[in-house]
Formats: sequence, C-alpha cells, structure tokens
Amino acid sequence: MTRAVEGHAIDLAVEPFGWLLLAIFIVGYYFIAAEEKYHINKAKPALFTGTFLFILLGGYYAFNGLNMAPFETEIAHLILEISEIFFFLFVAMTYIEALIERGVFNALKTKLIAKGYGFKQLFWVTGFLAFFISPVADNLTTALILSTVLITINRTNKAFLVPAAVNVVVAANAGGAWSPFGDITTLMAWTANKGYFIDFLFLFPASFLGWIATAYLLSRFVPDEHPNKEDDDVADNIKILKGGKVIVALGVFTIAMAVISKQIMHLPPMWGMLFGLSILKLYAYKLKVHHNEDIQIYSSVSKIENDTLLFFFGILAAVGALHFAGFLGHAVKLYEMFNPTYVNIGVGFLSAIVDNVPVMSAVLKANPDLPLAQWMLVTLTAGVGGSLISFGSAAGVGVMGKLKGIYTFGSHMKLSWTILVGYIISVAVWYIQFDLLGLYINH
Repeated sequence: MTRAVEGHAIDLAVEPFGWLLLAIFIVGYYFIAAEEKYHINKAKPALFTGTFLFILLGGYYAFNGLNMAPFETEIAHLILEISEIFFFLFVAMTYIEALIERGVFNALKTKLIAKGYGFKQLFWVTGFLAFFISPVADNLTTALILSTVLITINRTNKAFLVPAAVNVVVAANAGGAWSPFGDITTLMAWTANKGYFIDFLFLFPASFLGWIATAYLLSRFVPDEHPNKEDDDVADNIKILKGGKVIVALGVFTIAMAVISKQIMHLPPMWGMLFGLSILKLYAYKLKVHHNEDIQIYSSVSKIENDTLLFFFGILAAVGALHFAGFLGHAVKLYEMFNPTYVNIGVGFLSAIVDNVPVMSAVLKANPDLPLAQWMLVTLTAGVGGSLISFGSAAGVGVMGKLKGIYTFGSHMKLSWTILVGYIISVAVWYIQFDLLGLYINH
C-alpha cells in the first residue's frame, strides 16, 4: 500500500481500493443516466454515490491508521464549495417560484402568444434571450427562468418543449462562456487570474456562432404550429399581480449583489444572493402589512426542487471523492504528454460527463503552464462542452428539474449530435481567431 506523505493525501488511483471507488462511481453514474429506464430520480443514485464514496474513504483512512488531516481538509473545502452552489441555487429557485406565484411568467407567455408567435418563433426568442441574459444573470438562473417560460407556453407538446429546452441549455451555457459572470467555470478562471475581464469577451464569436449552428439544426425539429391562443377576454385578465414587477427588479438587484459580493467584497456569490433573499422576504412582509397581498414566500420556498439541489450535492461530492483519490490529478498530466489544444478540447467532453465545475477546478489546481489563448480555449470548452450531456452543466440539471419527464437524459441525447456540431464550430472559430489570426490581447 502506498503510504501518505505527511499532510498529503494518498494517491489511491494506483491501488485496488481506488479502482473500487471508480467502479462505484461508474455504477452510480449509470443509474443517473438511466433515470428513464428504471424510473428512479437522478438525485437518489447521485446522493448515495457521493456520500458513500466519502464514507468509504473515511473508513479506509481510519482503518489503516493514516493521517486524517488531508481528509478533513478535503471535506472542509468540499462542504464550502457545495454550500456556495447550494445556497446560490436555493435563492435563484425561490425568486423563480415567487415570480410564478405573481403571474409574471404567465403574463410573459400571454404577451408572446398574443403577438402571434408560432412554436418556431418562440424557440428563437427564448434562445436569444438565454444567450444574452446569461452573461449577466449566470447560466443556471437564466436557464431556470426560460424553462419556466417554456412550460407555461405549453405543458404537453414534447415536439416543441424538448428541442426548445435543449436550445435554452446550450444558449445559456454558450452565453455564459464569454463572460466572467456567466458561468461558475468562467468565474473560476477569471478569479484565478488566467485572463483579464476583456480577454473573456473575445470568446463571443466562438460562443455565438457555435450556438447559432446548434439552434438552426434544433429548429428543424420544432413543429411549424402555433400554441393555443388565449381568448381575448382571458388574455386581458392575465396580468402581473401586485409586487410582481418589483420582484423582477429585486431579482436583478440580487444578481448584481452576488457579483459585487464576489468581485469587490471578496464574499462568495451566495452571500449576495442570500442578502437579496432577505430583501425579498422583507418586501413580502411590506406587501402583506400595507397592501394585504400575501405572496406566500414560504410556499415559494417549499416548491423548490429539492431533488435538483440534492443531485448537485451528490454529484459534486462523488467527483470530489475521485479528486481526493487522485484520479483527476492523473488526468491533468495529459498536458505534459500531448498538445494542449487537443487536451483542452477533450476537457469539454470530460466536462459533459463529470460536470464542468470540478473538471475546471482540477485544471486550475494543476495549473499547467499555458499561454492566454489556451486558457481561453479551456474556458470555452468547459463552458460549452457541458451542454453535450443533460447533466454536464448546472443549466442542464436545473432544466431537467423544471421539465420533469419531458427534458430528460434520453431526450437530450437524441439531439446531442446538434450540440456536437456547434461545439466543433466553436473550437474552429477559436482556432482561426486565436491561433491563426491572433485576434486577441496578448499580454
């Protein structure tokens, strides 16, 4: 057995026990992917796998009398990472449920349909909104908002909902890839000083053209029909309830506070989000006392997709276990063996399978000696590549929770070839812009 160096974790990737951990991860991942086949919610195998792997690791260290300090440090870092994402999602989902309760999305749907938009036009409208809101509001929040709009447009038409949901996920991830605020992976690269703010903006052409290509292919699957138009009397009566517009403004303020908290005050983004939640709760109190309007904030909280939150906990814990066991550390050594461009393209595919946040974390921790162009490439591929599989990104997981039984792993994979085409185009645009023409700021 390989012994631990004082203060460092054991490399279990070269030991039978490590292979057991990897096998458990693969089995757990299989049941997550086969959600439709076994009719089991993806949160159950994810949560079991994530918690079980660390119980095995803790037992291994304790049974062999090893130094527990590295294990305790890893758990502390993991809890911090997961809690930041967990509370960020919690607040985002609460706002969305409050907006649903105030009729904001129903009113938006009615306005879009009243304009006479067909399913194809609605497909493009929601896609463009996702791509351009995501750089400011982050890809997850954007995907949750627009998937809610989709489900209010039509709850049963899978021919429209599935390609439209895939489009929203791809657009949100692509839009988030060219802005430090748009995706957790992009934010990680920016805060790790792998590029200045303006450097990430140079990824816009690659992100946009890749998404447009995928959207065009997806649009061919959207039925050339119109949703059921509301009767004029019904449409006139569908209005945003009192306080709805203020809650929209509070949502924008909350996102701004998340960004300001991180960039200026050096607080985690979820701190600004929770501050925004406190303002929402105080505003709900004001509405109830002064206007006798109860937006039922606690009812909104109770409607949050707990399975989505628990899925995130489980999958991040499972990947964290593989990282602690040494598997991700070995994967990063590929930069020393192969051309970094090929490795970074592969990072995109790995991001889709394992989740882009821990993959980007592993690359940044290894800190390979890469030029700016390569750091931009790995930012692009980690962000855009997460779209290839439905739960490869936060946006995909969020939409799976919103469109249960409609947008699933299986329905996504049937259309994933369109995303692969867009991914190849994004990388090609990066190659022309950064490698051939050098159209970026080389510090």
